[in-house]
Amino acid sequence: MFNQIAQTIPYQQITVEGFEISIKRLDLVHPHISGNKFFKLKYNLLSAQQQGYKKLLTFGGAYSNHIAATAYAAQLFGFESLGIIRGEELASKPLNATLNTAQQFGMQLQFVTREAYRQKQSPAYLAQLQQHYPDYYVIPEGGTNPLAIQGCTEILSDADRENFDLICCAVGTGGTIAGLIEASHPQQYVLGFSALKGDFLSRELQQLTEKRNWQITDQYCCGGYAKTTPELLQFIHAFEQQYDIPLEQIYTGKMLLGLTDLIQQGTFPLDHRILVIHSGGLQARLATL
Repeated sequence: MFNQIAQTIPYQQITVEGFEISIKRLDLVHPHISGNKFFKLKYNLLSAQQQGYKKLLTFGGAYSNHIAATAYAAQLFGFESLGIIRGEELASKPLNATLNTAQQFGMQLQFVTREAYRQKQSPAYLAQLQQHYPDYYVIPEGGTNPLAIQGCTEILSDADRENFDLICCAVGTGGTIAGLIEASHPQQYVLGFSALKGDFLSRELQQLTEKRNWQITDQYCCGGYAKTTPELLQFIHAFEQQYDIPLEQIYTGKMLLGLTDLIQQGTFPLDHRILVIHSGGLQARLATL
């Protein structure tokens, strides 16, 4: 399924404060199933197809890259799709770009209260969903489950494992970084930049991997998920002008802001070989950037 539609993933070299950094442009793997979502969905949709499912159900917020990518992939491979969207109040408002994209690709949107949405991983809620939607294959929020992590282990090539000391990525639900950690060489270090405030992602990640060559920082989340600061927006604008690499304000912008700051602080030795994973998500990019 996915191997046939994957495009070549290029590397782009940039220099920051004397450091040579390679950016792996996952955003270019496919125009609509972009970045890490391509790898997260790969084995989930294969599993759904093998089990004979015709419908997919998944969860996400109003800016969810996962929702947009799942909607397109479902349409492409002949599935119906339903998105459970956080925020009942959004039902009466015009759809933002992300949700409009999902709807255009045929996804039905069901808006639920934030309280109900928080129950999405509880066994009781999932059992209730199974009753209401018995013929749907359920993919968790952000697409993170063992099949997604399996897909994300394929992000790193053998050359990536040999040629870099530090691997950087943005973190949302933890599936991408879990796959990178599992695929990484023991001598490599994986640094995640959280898009959310709090240390709960680190605790969750400890359940997903036994390896300990990693760290997640929320120092650059700019106040929390989808929140921005003037500093972040200025950084993204300047970065894009200098390197001609598009970023967005929820994930990749925060990651590169954080990495640049750590480099300026002298955190890494000068001969450190750094690989940055550009995880895509550009459909959620602010039009004002």
